[in-house]
Amino acid sequence: MAHIQIYTSMFCPYCWRAKNLLTGKGLEFEEIDVDGNPALRRSMAERAEGRTTVPQIFIDGRPIGGSDELAALDSTGELDRMLQGAA
Repeated sequence: MAHIQIYTSMFCPYCWRAKNLLTGKGLEFEEIDVDGNPALRRSMAERAEGRTTVPQIFIDGRPIGGSDELAALDSTGELDRMLQGAA
């Protein structure tokens, strides 16, 4: 199974959208809350190729982007292909 990490903050509607998509597909993920932790947010931005907004999603260490990018991957079936390739 693919290792999915999602950097979030508590009141972010896009974070909730991404988590709901992943949960709806029955996927487990590691949530990393960056609220009030500038060091974690910097680490996230370094991993996310400079992106500083949340959510930032990684599948097996590969930066996917945010909620919109995750939804786009899902709508084209690419998300399922990525996850199957990790199995």
